[in-house]
Amino acid sequence: MDQRISFVTLAVRDLGASRTFYVDGLGWEPAVDVPGEVLMFKAGDRLVLSLWDVDAFTAEVGQAPGGGLAPLTLSHNLATTDGVDRVLEQARVAGAQHVSDAVEREWGGYSGYFADPDGFRWEICFNPGPIGQEVLP
Repeated sequence: MDQRISFVTLAVRDLGASRTFYVDGLGWEPAVDVPGEVLMFKAGDRLVLSLWDVDAFTAEVGQAPGGGLAPLTLSHNLATTDGVDRVLEQARVAGAQHVSDAVEREWGGYSGYFADPDGFRWEICFNPGPIGQEVLP
């Protein structure tokens, strides 16, 4: 098996609200948009973020996601701390739930968090280390 991830799929309660947040609020361009079913975005080189209606998700996967906070984060890395602040503000204006302001981290980076309409945590980050530089466009 190749060491890679091709799709990240999140089950969402209200696909319309997610569409409004990601497309209208954050300005993302859908690669696939099937109303009431699925919304997919090219999120990187050979990486797709898929937002899937929770009922369709359950029908295929066989189990609804749990009711608590999913133990994962999605991260969007930027080349500057100013970029982090701009994206956090854009998310706020788009209606994101505030999780934390950006702060200097003990590992040398700068990051803050917001939550999308389903509570999925997004880390908006400047990571000056080699691995952080690898993921920049």
